[in-house]
Amino acid sequence: MAGRGRPWVRVSVLLSVLLTLGPSCGHLTTSGPRPNILLLMADDLGIGDVGCYGNTTLRTPNIDLLADQGVRLTQHLAAAPVCTPSRAAFLTGRYPIRSGMVSNNGNRVLQWSGVPGGLPRNEVTFAKILQDQGYVTGLIGRWPGETQGQSREYLVYTHRAFCTIGVTESPSILGYGQDIWTQHGFGHFYGMPFTMMADCQQWELSEKRVSLQHKLNLGLQLLTGALFTLAAGKLTHLIRVSWAPVIGLTVVAAVTFTTRYFLGDLIVHADCFLMRNHDITEQPMVFHRTASLFLREAATFLKRNKHGPFLLFVSFLHVHTPLVTTKEFIRRSVHGLYGDNVEEMDWMVGRILDVLDEEGLADRTLVYFTSDHGGSLEAQMRGKQYGGWNGIYKGGKGMGGWEGGIRVPGILRWPGVLPAGRVIDEPTSLMDVFPTVVRLGGGLVPQDRPLDGHDLLPLLLGTARYSGHEFLMHYCESHLHAARWHQRERGAIWKVHYRTPIFHPEGAGACYGKGVCPCAGEQVAEHDPPLLFELSEDPSETRALTPDTEPSFFQVVGRVQQAVDEHRRTLSPVHQQLGTLLNTWRPWLQPCCGLFPLCACDRENDHQ
Repeated sequence: MAGRGRPWVRVSVLLSVLLTLGPSCGHLTTSGPRPNILLLMADDLGIGDVGCYGNTTLRTPNIDLLADQGVRLTQHLAAAPVCTPSRAAFLTGRYPIRSGMVSNNGNRVLQWSGVPGGLPRNEVTFAKILQDQGYVTGLIGRWPGETQGQSREYLVYTHRAFCTIGVTESPSILGYGQDIWTQHGFGHFYGMPFTMMADCQQWELSEKRVSLQHKLNLGLQLLTGALFTLAAGKLTHLIRVSWAPVIGLTVVAAVTFTTRYFLGDLIVHADCFLMRNHDITEQPMVFHRTASLFLREAATFLKRNKHGPFLLFVSFLHVHTPLVTTKEFIRRSVHGLYGDNVEEMDWMVGRILDVLDEEGLADRTLVYFTSDHGGSLEAQMRGKQYGGWNGIYKGGKGMGGWEGGIRVPGILRWPGVLPAGRVIDEPTSLMDVFPTVVRLGGGLVPQDRPLDGHDLLPLLLGTARYSGHEFLMHYCESHLHAARWHQRERGAIWKVHYRTPIFHPEGAGACYGKGVCPCAGEQVAEHDPPLLFELSEDPSETRALTPDTEPSFFQVVGRVQQAVDEHRRTLSPVHQQLGTLLNTWRPWLQPCCGLFPLCACDRENDHQ
């Protein structure tokens, strides 16, 4: 392990941390050593696909070693089962419903890079607080939660933004206004400002292309029918109309047909590009070199800021479809392209950790590894599974209450401070990262808003027996699907399900034929009384308890309902950032390098 031969360093750091954990201290004193912070987040990784969480068929030696050298959380939970709200909660330590990073109309995530919705500017991220405390902050990979940061009051666009509509010498992101990354606390950004989608390689699996093509086909049929009707009526003198509407319909039909034909290419150019801060460096992306570009950027950041303190958030594109994998890892695993992609991500984790060792940073750096939510069970095509496996846990990505959608890996390593090999079974949350790193960085959490995360340090160090989470709420969009209660005096962890998706086909464990299971509507079952599970004894949620099988059924359900009511009283009305108004594509907000809509440039070749 890095740092051997220097026990006095670890002892001094440990004493400094322990001395600042007293009840009278509100935050970590800046006079003590403040760690560097390295956050690693996978995308759509199933918890069952990591060796240290029970997988014996995929090779994840670097992540497993990280767990051996640090603390492994077995009941680590995302605040939402899809990326946008989950990552917003991770950044802010707050349920996404508090910041409006939800909707109630079926929009689960931001739909395009050029939309006005995103993390509101009045939300405070841990990166912003640490930046104010003197940390150098950076983000490499995908901008978390596709949080564009557009605000409704941002109505006047800069001259620089307007210039990107046409050819410009310095292509910049259109419509993003002043430094969006800095607004949320990241002084340096390199990566995708939107999510990786299967549409980026025009897979048959598609988040939006197939649906849009269907709508365009329908529109084209209607336009064609109307056009022929008008034209025939005009020629036969049965309809008295000028040629103007016929010509107009012809133009609209031609544009619709062209858009339909080139839709896949348009999506690739609109949403699949790389940026360095405000400058677009590659549009569209050249995927075979993306992993090496990210690793190079991470190594450069770590070496440039090795004197610290720094906060680096590496947000992997792996293992989201289209599972972009370099040729060195193709057919390396026994689980097809998904397994190859997982093993390549593990290799990337190892390369980043190697830089910490080479630069003598391991002992001074808190490393955290997780995923934004569970694996995607519905990612199937022609009988092949392209999504993750969630182990013994029921459900997967998109399912608001079932464990498979929200239980994720949680590994923390800080050599000489956190005990190596420790396993914690307490309920913890991705939202806990916010108060934990803020405290370590010498900052104070905001006092003007409810905070849902809890400082993990006492639990990690063994100075506290329980996490701060007696209750946790599990949302699907703006709908509360389930709630969890850790009944400490009994040692039980109860899960109450108010709503669950109806799987199809019958007997399946997912909503096959859909991108994800819905949150509301006819395909969601309402439970009255709610379903009750005891996770300590039934982590797979296979045996629903009843008043006949559990004497305390009504007591437990009543106590959880009381907590839900108390939680709801803390919610304030906020505008839904993922609703239709702020989640519809705006061409004038489209990031473009070159001539819109033929956006294209490649500035990465200059660095090869």
